[in-house]
Amino acid sequence: MTQNRWMMILMTAFVFTVPALFAQGVSGYKFVQEAGGIKEYTLEKNGLQVLLMEDHSAPVLTLMVTYKVGSRNERLGNTGSTHILEHMMFKGTPTFNKEKGTAISATLQNVGAMMNATTWLDRTNYFEMIPSEHLELAVKIEADRMRNLLLDENHLKSEMTVVRNEFEIGENDPEEALDKNLWATAYQAHPYHHSTIGWKSDIENVTVEKLREFYDTYYWPNNATVTVIGDFSAGDALKLIDQYFGAIPKSKHAIPEMTTIEPKQEGPRRVTVKRSGQNGMVGIAHKSPKGLDPDNAALAVIYRALSVGKNSRFYKSLTDKGLAARANVFFWPFRDESLFISYVTATPAATHEQIEKIVLDEYEKIKTEGITQQELDAAKAQVKSSAAFARDGSFGIAAQINESIAMGDWKNFVSFTDEVEKVTLDDVKRVMNKYFTEDQMTVGYFIPVKEAGKSTGSIPNGYSRGSKSYRQPHFLFEQNMIDDDMGYAASAVIPSVNSKLAKNVTDKKINGIRVLSMKTGVKDVVTLRGSLMAGTVFAPAPNKAVAELTVAMLDQGTVKRDKFAIAAELEKM
Repeated sequence: MTQNRWMMILMTAFVFTVPALFAQGVSGYKFVQEAGGIKEYTLEKNGLQVLLMEDHSAPVLTLMVTYKVGSRNERLGNTGSTHILEHMMFKGTPTFNKEKGTAISATLQNVGAMMNATTWLDRTNYFEMIPSEHLELAVKIEADRMRNLLLDENHLKSEMTVVRNEFEIGENDPEEALDKNLWATAYQAHPYHHSTIGWKSDIENVTVEKLREFYDTYYWPNNATVTVIGDFSAGDALKLIDQYFGAIPKSKHAIPEMTTIEPKQEGPRRVTVKRSGQNGMVGIAHKSPKGLDPDNAALAVIYRALSVGKNSRFYKSLTDKGLAARANVFFWPFRDESLFISYVTATPAATHEQIEKIVLDEYEKIKTEGITQQELDAAKAQVKSSAAFARDGSFGIAAQINESIAMGDWKNFVSFTDEVEKVTLDDVKRVMNKYFTEDQMTVGYFIPVKEAGKSTGSIPNGYSRGSKSYRQPHFLFEQNMIDDDMGYAASAVIPSVNSKLAKNVTDKKINGIRVLSMKTGVKDVVTLRGSLMAGTVFAPAPNKAVAELTVAMLDQGTVKRDKFAIAAELEKM
């Protein structure tokens, strides 16, 4: 072969190979890997992790910055600092602040953004859902407050009112009060012992100096992940991230590791909380493995068999028999050993001891007999559908990735469904017998009292072990665009967006029913919602509750199928 022929082959290879390499990233980045349509990059100059996933089905995107620091990284005397610092991150920087009329919240809201932040045990995140054309603004703000935060006494004083109020709300919630005591009893050494909100005395005695030390320890690009999901160009996003985050150096110090390991529990533990409340509650907790442990796949199946749907074991043994107003399971894997907790809110017809026995009996049945193939199939279908639903919208994807980052590997978001699909009936029995032992159990009773120990009586309205937020984030799931309680000023300017959605919607009438439909980029999911003109305005004047009661009765079965048959059909999907 002649020299010229070799040169032509080499030049051809160069022409095809170089664009392929640059398609993986932009100069200054190292392309790491791709999974589930998500591409991972590292900004080489400072170690910032970047995750990108394009989806052009709607002209919006979510940018989320996850810091690998949570209440797990706090020490005694410093609890609650992560959460308070999260609040302080909205007080601004020399560029974005209230005094200049460029406050972070107002600046983002004025371009139509929905923004918030949450803190939990293993991570803290800050995020914006924005029209696509405002990506640069979100990147600029997040990069700016990564290292240029204003921290002063006046800001801390004003925000402490909000934080104290959030603490008191939790203290007055029976389920959260029981939850806090369960974790504090189950863990003796590990910092999961304290909740994310922190202990009251630590919150009230926090100083600007303590917060500055915490900020300067953990808020660096080499301890963070920037995730962008939605309608954007990967090349443009990488350039913007480099432009703004690339100016920040990596930390000069190593990010401290939390090295405390919880000692082995050597016997059952019990805690009783007597506090003003309404119904009695029982919480039964067992130690569960680290988030990336493969046994969590079987625990996900067990959680669903016990508490998800009308055919679940707790519904049939407790709720349907009138013994429980509510029976649910907390199962959320964390970076370190977590807790699998069954919570039951008792009705006046049941005692704490009776509830505890029924729950433990259900555990024993699974340990000895296992679950049925029908239960296993339903659980797998539910996990698969949950994973698909999580991809319905840019925020849902970013939020799920965020929790996998917290566990230690973002790819868990992609692989977990496959791991559950491999679970067998034998796996369920093995895992049940491995973790649901008396020596790994902590039992908590919430006993409501009123004045001289007299019980009261209705249902608590709490949530357990939830992340703490700058603003309570439920609006993100309800899609309310303006809500004064969420920090959105009534006068905020929500600009019109050149929407691509309207022209994608078809509008037809089928048997007199108006049917609107639109194809989205979400794989494996069809969302169906129906509306009837049958609200309270149509209810007879003497009893406006008729409309709501009718809706409630629709869930109780029909002349052809009872509620369990309907639930079985839906749950197996």
